Amino acid sequence: MNSAKKVIRHERLFKMLQRNPFLTDEQLAKNLAVSIQTIRLDRLSLNIPELRERTRQMAENAQVKLKAIDKKDIVGDLIDLELNHSGISMLKITPDMVLEKTGVARGYYMFAMANTLALAVVDAEAALTGVGNVKYKVPVYAGATLVAKAEVIRRELNKYIIWVKIRNNNEEVFRAKFIIVPCPDERTTQAYENRA
Repeated sequence: MNSAKKVIRHERLFKMLQRNPFLTDEQLAKNLAVSIQTIRLDRLSLNIPELRERTRQMAENAQVKLKAIDKKDIVGDLIDLELNHSGISMLKITPDMVLEKTGVARGYYMFAMANTLALAVVDAEAALTGVGNVKYKVPVYAGATLVAKAEVIRRELNKYIIWVKIRNNNEEVFRAKFIIVPCPDERTTQAYENRA
């Protein structure tokens, strides 16, 4: 009987981490109604690394796929990337990122996080932001860990329409709709100029 419960718990644990790889051992233990030690033993037996290692592995895999933007230009840490489909990044708000008077995070950090993630999602050698429509929803303060998720909503000829939503502890704090335009490569531009 115990081994059947264990198999079911392992299946649930695996599915939960597939849906949200950022769950901590504490969150998993609470959701599965077991101790943190049980979760750690389950992870070991299933060869599932701890949160920090899972995040690092995801980030390494995502950075290999980057095309339209260099990894050093990403604001935040790129965690997951599926070109022409979606991406995830994280950013920890530090005290030097907030306004002195109010302690609220400077908006350009969230904009840059969202914009660079939208650019990263595009499967092109280079891309530019054509339009950005943004909404700041809730103030963010030092210590917050922001998670941005980008999703390509549709593609029209040479444009990508991309939604980016940024959350802080499951609360949406920022959202944006970007129109990203791939840049023609240098050879295409030269051929076009030579014809003119």
